[in-house]
Amino acid sequence: MFKRSDWTDQDVEIIIANLLRAGVVVSAAIVLAGGLIFLVRHGFDPANYRVFKGEPTDLRQFRGIARAALALHGRGIIQLGLLFLIATPVARVAFAAFAFSIERDWLYVGISTFVLLILLYSLLGSAI
Repeated sequence: MFKRSDWTDQDVEIIIANLLRAGVVVSAAIVLAGGLIFLVRHGFDPANYRVFKGEPTDLRQFRGIARAALALHGRGIIQLGLLFLIATPVARVAFAAFAFSIERDWLYVGISTFVLLILLYSLLGSAI
């Protein structure tokens, strides 16, 4: 399907740069949309700075974030955008492992895969 001669190092760098750029732009757009929805609904609510209130427990797991985002709740959409932002470098490492496998550079495939596993464990390890 893919041959080693199909891609140059510069092609891989351009794809990675576009992947990172697209991830940041998409996540920023999602966060902006969620922020606007949140401000429209809660912009005039009085702020209470005496008591710290963190995110609700349902917005600390993917299911709750997805449910809130689908219900068009501002906080849920903002959290979804942040998840996209976190997923962007993970996708970059996964693509690097794929690109190195096409080039048959097995040392870097192993290193990229190891880094990817560490990233996934750090993100999903508490959920397992």
